Amino acid sequence: MLSAVIFDLDGVLADSEPWWSQIDAKLLAEYGVTYRGEYHENVVGVSYRLAVEFYKKTFGLSVSTEEMMRRRGEIATEFFANRVGLFASVKEVLEELRQMKLHLAVATSSVGASARPFLDRHQLTGFFEVIVTGEEVERGKPAPDIYLCAAKHLGIPADACLVVEDALPGVAAAKAAKMRVAAIPDRRFVDPSKYEKAADYVLNSIKELPALIRKLVVAK
Repeated sequence: MLSAVIFDLDGVLADSEPWWSQIDAKLLAEYGVTYRGEYHENVVGVSYRLAVEFYKKTFGLSVSTEEMMRRRGEIATEFFANRVGLFASVKEVLEELRQMKLHLAVATSSVGASARPFLDRHQLTGFFEVIVTGEEVERGKPAPDIYLCAAKHLGIPADACLVVEDALPGVAAAKAAKMRVAAIPDRRFVDPSKYEKAADYVLNSIKELPALIRKLVVAK
């Protein structure tokens, strides 16, 4: 039985992927690096730690990982508070799922200081019973921890959860948690054909989600 839908935030609810290259450009400029988003695909959907470790290795930076993670969080918080918008139809979809009596959660690699004000600003917080952010789990995506944590807080078994993701590391995290995954690849940044084997379902937009869920519920 499908009882819960767990959403990633970046690239699923928040139209944030175009902003991450600017966030990381601002971060890396503090360490003397000129960055124009050329490695964006390498850091889409992974934890802050993995993203920062990638940049340190790529650009030969000797700064501490913790320091870079802290600064990335601070810069992201400002962007999420003031600039990042919602994808079209997000509120309507969430309202529809709530009317279907589904339990809803957010599980995001972003830190709470950026994710929670964003959800508040767009009046989304009330839709979700559970919000899990990146610093609440030891291992970030692609490890399954964040999705298992969300299911545990919901009190719902993993096989009754559907995850909605935009990034392959997030898809891998959900599959490792033994959950079904509906992927919504952001075609501006990734090749959707790479998702066909990784995810259970591939959607063009979040608008297609209620119809998919109705099919899954009827199929059961």
